[in-house]
Amino acid sequence: MPTFRTGVVSDIAESLDGLMRVSVRIGDELRNVTNLNAMTGEVAVGDRVVLNTTAVDMNLGTGGQDFVLWNLEREEHRSSSGGHIMKLRYSPCQLDVLAAESPESEHHQALELAESLDGMPVVACGLHSQIAPAAAMLKLLDPDLRIAYVMTDGGSLPLVQSNMVRLLKEKGLVDATVTCGHAFGGDYESVNIFSGLVTANEVASADIAIVAMGPGVTGTQTSLGHSAMEQGQVISAAASLGGRPVAALRISFADPRPRHRAVSRQTLSALRFGALARCTMAVPDLPVEHLTLVMDGLIDYGLTEMHDVRIVDSWETIPALEKYGLESIRSMGRTLKDDPAFFEAAGAAGLFAGQLLYQTD
Repeated sequence: MPTFRTGVVSDIAESLDGLMRVSVRIGDELRNVTNLNAMTGEVAVGDRVVLNTTAVDMNLGTGGQDFVLWNLEREEHRSSSGGHIMKLRYSPCQLDVLAAESPESEHHQALELAESLDGMPVVACGLHSQIAPAAAMLKLLDPDLRIAYVMTDGGSLPLVQSNMVRLLKEKGLVDATVTCGHAFGGDYESVNIFSGLVTANEVASADIAIVAMGPGVTGTQTSLGHSAMEQGQVISAAASLGGRPVAALRISFADPRPRHRAVSRQTLSALRFGALARCTMAVPDLPVEHLTLVMDGLIDYGLTEMHDVRIVDSWETIPALEKYGLESIRSMGRTLKDDPAFFEAAGAAGLFAGQLLYQTD
């Protein structure tokens, strides 16, 4: 059950567009807290606020932040999106958004009968941190490619939580964002992954979509009990709409957990049980001993029969990330040097997806 506590804002550490990071004092304790402006409005030093401290009190990674639930200094907070679609439905935090496909949207007519991606490549990721290497390799291949990031609701729900996406947009590596399901805060909102993909194609005019959950992933150390299962569902949705899905494999030789070494069991399960359509699994051209372990994992799970495999020369991934000033990005706390195979695998998916645009039958 959730835990709520009341404290006083003592300092504003950071104020971004749509998000504030503040310090809140509760008795003798000082806590780092996130405030989502779209839900609670801005806060100021001295304001008494009610916090949701559940995840931090449980010492969790996913969702592991304190959040302002309500500012006691105001009697009401009003904002309107102009739309009628509710996200976080039937919860105390439900909010309205203007979904691109809604009748009140200017894009409704373009999306009313949209049922095809017209061959648009779709990079399906299992982790948020895979977006940067995939986008960097795409822009390295062709700086004029228009890339949309479609954010699902498997991790963080507010897009504003992602410092990485903010940086990618600033650097021009992501041109538009779409938040689907219960995720919110993108340039465009959508109801589900299907309408999110056609919004990326029809409205955002994307050449390629990169699909991934927001920061964080939920896992239970079981084959099926994790939010990365959505990767398979994204592949199925993209294929059913006439897109060309490419799977970004979660590969690591630095992760101390056996279930995530070589190809993560989360990826294997998502592609085995969640993907009901054929996709291309982009495998980076790793040293032979590592490549053998990766291929053995794919074969053992029967994935080489279900999907296509392409070995991709993705050695430029790390230089590309450094070129675009992204050398500080991390995944599970590991840097480019700590776990190069992880980033090269995502880069391979981006590069192969881009190459699909130039293939002729």
